[in-house]
Amino acid sequence: MKIALIGYGKMGKAIEEIALQRGHEIVLTIDISNAADLTAANLSKADVAIEFTGPESAFGNVMKCMEAGIPLVVGSTGWLQHLQDAEAACKKSGAALLVASNFSVGVNIFFEINKKLAQLMAPHKDYDVALEEIHHTQKKDAPSGTAITLAEQVLASIKNKTHWVNTAAVNPDDLSIISKRIDPAPGTHTITYSSAIDDIEIRHTAHNRKGFATGAVLAAEFLAGKKGIYTMSDVLGF
Repeated sequence: MKIALIGYGKMGKAIEEIALQRGHEIVLTIDISNAADLTAANLSKADVAIEFTGPESAFGNVMKCMEAGIPLVVGSTGWLQHLQDAEAACKKSGAALLVASNFSVGVNIFFEINKKLAQLMAPHKDYDVALEEIHHTQKKDAPSGTAITLAEQVLASIKNKTHWVNTAAVNPDDLSIISKRIDPAPGTHTITYSSAIDDIEIRHTAHNRKGFATGAVLAAEFLAGKKGIYTMSDVLGF
C-alpha cells in the first residue's frame, strides 16, 4: 500500500516506522517546510493518506484530500467544529474519511468500557464523576480529543451532567475535565466516580506512541480502496 503522510513530527515518524515494518511504502511526506506540495497530483500517487498535524492546519489538509478524492485517516484534534463540512466534501467527491480522537486499540477498548460503566452508574446519583487527562507539554489542544470523546460518552448516560468544562466543576451539572501537561507523558486518561462511601476509577495510560501509530496504520489498511465515512469501531469490529 502506498501512503501519503501529512504531518511528519514525532507521530508522523512513528507511523512511518510501523508502516514500513508492515510492508507499506511512503510516497509523499508533508510537513511545514513543504506544505505547498500537498496537491491533488501528489496525492494521486498514494492509495491512502494519514493526517496528523494540528488544529490550525488540519481542516485545510482534510479538505484538500477530500477534493482529491483520496481515502484519508485523520488523527488531528481540535478542528471537529468543521467535521460536517469535511463529511459533506467526502460524500461529494467519492473519497473516504475516517476521523478518530485516538487510534490506539487499547484506547478504543477503553471507550467501550467507559460507555458501559457510565450506563451502570447512571441510576446511582450518590456518585459524582470527573475526568483527568495528562499529556506532554507540546500538545497544543486541551482538553485532549480523547478526553472529549470520553466526556461525551459519559454525558450520554449521566443525565444530571449537561456539559463538560475544562476546569474544576463549579455547578453540579458540570462534568469536569482537568488537563495537565507534564513531560514526557504520551497520554493518561482517568474517569473517577466518587461517593462518600467509595470511589470507582478506570484509567488508560499510554507508554509510548506505538499504539497510536499502529492503530493509524491499521485504519489506513482498512480504508484503502473504500468510499464513505467510517470510524475505528468499523476497523476493530465493535
